[in-house]
Amino acid sequence: MRIEEEIKLDYSDVLFRPKRSTLKSRREVNLNRQYKFKHSKLSWEGVPIIASNMDGVGEVGIAKKLASFKMMTALTKQHGSKEIKNLETSKSIHNYVALSCGTGKDSYARLKNLLKKNSKFKFICIDVANGYSENFSYFVSEVRKKYPNKTIIAGNVVTADMTQELVLSGADIVKVGIGPGSVCTTRIQTGVGYPQLSAVLECADAAHGLGAHIIADGGCTSPGDVAKGFGAGADFVMLGGMLAGHKEGGGNIIKDNSKDYIEFYGSSSEEANEKHYGGLASYRSSEGKKVRIEYRSSLEKTVKDILGGIRSSCTYVGAPTLKQLSKCTTFVRVNNQYNDVFGKL
Repeated sequence: MRIEEEIKLDYSDVLFRPKRSTLKSRREVNLNRQYKFKHSKLSWEGVPIIASNMDGVGEVGIAKKLASFKMMTALTKQHGSKEIKNLETSKSIHNYVALSCGTGKDSYARLKNLLKKNSKFKFICIDVANGYSENFSYFVSEVRKKYPNKTIIAGNVVTADMTQELVLSGADIVKVGIGPGSVCTTRIQTGVGYPQLSAVLECADAAHGLGAHIIADGGCTSPGDVAKGFGAGADFVMLGGMLAGHKEGGGNIIKDNSKDYIEFYGSSSEEANEKHYGGLASYRSSEGKKVRIEYRSSLEKTVKDILGGIRSSCTYVGAPTLKQLSKCTTFVRVNNQYNDVFGKL
């Protein structure tokens, strides 16, 4: 047993230090990024924000809307051939959608079937809660052998060593985050996790040293947090709760006291296991929770709010492009982010 004494930080522990800027307007900031991926050798251009592969977020309706902003969606592991085929009718949508799977035989068989029928899709998201097992690295390497020309996303991990392990196993993009999500209870249930800002800083450094990329997955509660993820070196930022509750995500609307709500729950929650796997296995416990969030009609307003916030972050630190944001970033440690005398946002 040992204790690491170095302080680790979450998004709420820091603010950007403003710097002199030559930008005249937020309008001048370019949020597009261009990437070439290490193993697949494929190129991609767009706004590097990804909807998480969670129920109510990683959905076809969300994918279609985000693609219009050149943003990505990781579909849930449960989408079928008909839904995927429906997506292919949208122009260039395959550039902005990742097909997800786990490491189980059935999940992988489903992915192979989808790719056989829909070969245009370029991204595979191999998603497990714990990316630290040897079996996971082996699985990533096997998928790489099977699909040498697909861009593989793999995770989740939070440390430099496993980021490098997954990259060397064949991952182009490593998904970073254990426990920071709004409906994730892993840190409470298991005592395992890593403050997200520090995880992004360390994993980005490890991945970039090998010519690979990372996704900061989870922990964002506001547009400012998304900007901090990019400022810390993330190539992509993945969002769940911030994109949940919109009409494009589907779900049953619940009326309560003249207000409309939608249920949102973690991918490892009892609700998700009941819906997709017939219930929790006897050897495990729930690591997610279910919440009610207020129904929001259109995703477009939320997306514009997020993108507007990131543009403002760039102007405050003098970054004319999203690519330059991390180079212009100095974080200041704080005890308080904002004045909440009139209530929290």
